[in-house]
Amino acid sequence: MTTDTMTVVREVELELEVEQAHAAADGVLALTLVDPSGSALPRWTPGAHVDLMLESGLTRQYSLCGDPRDSHRWRVAVLRSDDGRGGSRSIHESLKSGSRLKVRGPRNHFPLVRASSYRFIAGGIGITPLLPMIREVQAAGDEWSLTYCGRSIASMAFVDELLEFGDKVRIAPSDQVGRIDLAEAVGDDDGSLIYCCGPEGLLEAVESVVSTRPDRSSSLKVERFAAKAAVDDDGPEDAFEVVLQRSGKKLTVEPGQSVFDVVQEAGVSVLGSCFEGVCGTCETGVISGDVDHRDSILSDEERESNEYMLICVSRCTSGRLTLDL
Repeated sequence: MTTDTMTVVREVELELEVEQAHAAADGVLALTLVDPSGSALPRWTPGAHVDLMLESGLTRQYSLCGDPRDSHRWRVAVLRSDDGRGGSRSIHESLKSGSRLKVRGPRNHFPLVRASSYRFIAGGIGITPLLPMIREVQAAGDEWSLTYCGRSIASMAFVDELLEFGDKVRIAPSDQVGRIDLAEAVGDDDGSLIYCCGPEGLLEAVESVVSTRPDRSSSLKVERFAAKAAVDDDGPEDAFEVVLQRSGKKLTVEPGQSVFDVVQEAGVSVLGSCFEGVCGTCETGVISGDVDHRDSILSDEERESNEYMLICVSRCTSGRLTLDL
């Protein structure tokens, strides 16, 4: 069954082994990860992702795209990007069956919530977080459909797995069908919950289609692989004070500094990965103060609640923040 809120899971750091590594599509490497001792892995919910901590020192986040009911295997899929900072290229070139690496997680900022029906829209590797969602709503007997876009069939991962769902799935390679009508894919304003993941152009186009709906803030859920271009980063760059409730430290964050860097420089242990407000690794509880949210994860409701912030990018509008650190 789907749930209304994120299932709380225990985030851990493990050394896992690659049980299987195979090409899921052109430029896409699927990795099945297991505990070398055979122990069960922490449970996770559809939409969750994990950090792959590479020997080079780079950390990269990938959505879990296997079966949440399989307690002994995690599956991720990695799209190779030769124009990036080297993380995906390193994974493609160095990881194979038998390789070991550190993995941190799971963490879920893209949870599947209960709805009367679902419309899933994926672009390229954005299919990965949607796969376990689709299997869950199918098992629950919920109404759903998927529109899956890509450059070509050869570049689109897991098409074979999706074809088993018949006419619930529309496979739309642009080299065969051209650009799809996203308004048609989004469908009527019938109460369906829309989940979308893929390149920024697709997300912006879907957001534009949904923007005229009165319930737009709750009818669309998106996950980004890169920071949103329109992140509100034009707020005040004044210095502000950060009080760390548990460690008793009072710190000053100057213009141009991040809360994360200042806290880390003060000797307080904090976890970070993307440093762009995308992965959620540095999410921190806010005890008091007003946050200038600049991340690409939190919903409007979560920002208004002011309970958490992404300390790698967000700042303060009240002069002082007290954090649960």
